[in-house]
Amino acid sequence: MKRALVLAIAGFAATPVLAAEGMWTLDNLPVEAMRSAYGFAPDADWVRHAMRSSVRLAGGCSGSFVSADGLVLTNAHCIVGCVQGLSSPENDRLNDGFVARSRGEELQCPAEELNVLQEIEDVTPRIAQATAGKSGRAYIDARNAEVSRIEDECVGDAAQTRRCDVVALYAGGRHHLYRYERYQDVRLVFSPEYATAFFGGDPDNFNFPRYNLDMGLLRAYRDGRPAQVADHFTLDPDGAQPGELTMVTGHPGRTQRQLTVAQLERVRDVDLINTLLQLAERRAMLAQYARASEEAARQAQSDLTFTENSYKVLRGQLQALLDPQVFAAKREQEAELRASVASSQPWDEIAQAQRVRRELYFPHLLIGQQRAFDSRYFQFASILLRGGDERPKPNAERLPEFQDAGLPRLEQTLFSQAPLYPEFETAKLTHSLSKFRELLGTDHPTVKQVLGGKSPEAVAAELVAGTTLGDPAERERLWRGGKAAVDASQDPFIRLARAIDAGSRELRGRFESEVESVESRNAERIARARFDKYGTRVYPDATFTLRLSYGEVRGWNEPGVGEIAPYTEIGGAFARNTGFAPYALPPRWLDARDRLDAGTRFNFVSTNDIIGGNSGSPVIDRDARVVGLAFDGNIHSLGGNFWYDETLNRTVSVHSAAMLEALDKVYDAGHLVEELGQ
Repeated sequence: MKRALVLAIAGFAATPVLAAEGMWTLDNLPVEAMRSAYGFAPDADWVRHAMRSSVRLAGGCSGSFVSADGLVLTNAHCIVGCVQGLSSPENDRLNDGFVARSRGEELQCPAEELNVLQEIEDVTPRIAQATAGKSGRAYIDARNAEVSRIEDECVGDAAQTRRCDVVALYAGGRHHLYRYERYQDVRLVFSPEYATAFFGGDPDNFNFPRYNLDMGLLRAYRDGRPAQVADHFTLDPDGAQPGELTMVTGHPGRTQRQLTVAQLERVRDVDLINTLLQLAERRAMLAQYARASEEAARQAQSDLTFTENSYKVLRGQLQALLDPQVFAAKREQEAELRASVASSQPWDEIAQAQRVRRELYFPHLLIGQQRAFDSRYFQFASILLRGGDERPKPNAERLPEFQDAGLPRLEQTLFSQAPLYPEFETAKLTHSLSKFRELLGTDHPTVKQVLGGKSPEAVAAELVAGTTLGDPAERERLWRGGKAAVDASQDPFIRLARAIDAGSRELRGRFESEVESVESRNAERIARARFDKYGTRVYPDATFTLRLSYGEVRGWNEPGVGEIAPYTEIGGAFARNTGFAPYALPPRWLDARDRLDAGTRFNFVSTNDIIGGNSGSPVIDRDARVVGLAFDGNIHSLGGNFWYDETLNRTVSVHSAAMLEALDKVYDAGHLVEELGQ
């Protein structure tokens, strides 16, 4: 590892963050640092406009409004679930692409929700008062109850159009209430062919140069009509030049830059290694299933893509944490902070919790989190069973995911019209049950209870053959019927969910009491110490909430290779085309070759600090115009979960000019080009 990176890590706690580092909340932007670096200091109106133009896809991505009629720009890979849910063997919109030629042709996504941040409120005093003097289970219950009350007050009687989330920032040192406008009628407008959006496939993933049109367009609807939005971005076809300020407004999922050394050791030694083994085996299972037929390949396509992506991400994270210099720097950083407080107790208690976490890892993962049952049928059964038990309780006493504020999203998932494929569900469930038996052992009580002496293959086949939960109408009937209807059901997946529910809840409760509460309570104490020493010069770890990162278009010097230019051009995609996957341009692109301007910028890199969840984020300039669409990072960015290194970390984006050029000349979508320019 380069010394510059080690110095950057070591300096993180000691000084204000350097260069373009940081995913900043919009109520605490590093305005003076931005002014000093780029001569630009966003004012309140600019921030409000950027906030309400930015969009969160509730399933785990970002986007932005790009027209007054609710048009949303995001990545194609962020809407694979929608497109695949609207596909069939006869109409494969995922691989053939889709363009709505009119508003009437826009297709409602089976289970998509968009959230648009409207307001941030500091509720730290309320959480602190509710949890004062409490620990263990009492702490968890008090915190959850107060969060429920705050969110319930915020949502009021507007649950269908408003979402409210209490978010823990700075490892619990602050709690903020995020109020969103919610859209659940979301329709597909445009998606390119899979081969275009994922051109280069896994070999090019997290690399550069890239030639991907990883863009998609959705539209938010309200009361059956396109939503009218007051704030939206417009596209600048010229993009940004090298050295020009670029900002990303998006929703990074999670970073772990403020974990203690003991936590990082557990992430390295337990979480990452075991998850990588599981992903590698799942990837092999999916690939084997896909080889059975063309239809099997279509069914497994998106699962295989995201499994491969997750494997590559986590492998990069593990490689980063295996560097001894990184841990030396992290230890130095932690020692400096510990020296500033009177007691090392918070770090010691977190270290003790890691020992419990290691002990609970597989039981909690497989039973507590129910990962042993990899099937959408089981997911539905668990929601129905626990919904029947939880919804009659007072709101503050329910499991957090069943509180009123989250029910619209749960119902959308449950009532989705997306098709299920019994053979595919059987294959996934067989694999997860096999791992369940392998990891916990044949004689584990829950393994014996679930398998009953039968093979995983036999149990999976019986469960899938006997279920009626593939029918959305049946799922809705059971949900509307509440506990009585679910208790009366003899569906095999509901019987399975019922059989393991008590043990699952027990493991979840133990994890919350012995691990989560200890980590949370002591992380708050460490956060207070960090605040006392550094204040808000340190940004909070990512929490799938709206953040802004700033940087510039810039290539990098790749060790052993040399300078990497910041841009690629459309002509390069044709030069890279071999006609064989994953380097096979689809016929529509080959037919349009002579119409396209080969010199149009296609993809580019910038120093913006992003992480998973930022996919689909707009890259904007100081005038709040979209100059690009973030869809990836380079291979060096995979360590961004733990730190940022400006010399090597890069965001990879689709250039605004490429989006307009392709819509116009490849997809004959001039009506969308016109709307994007308004």
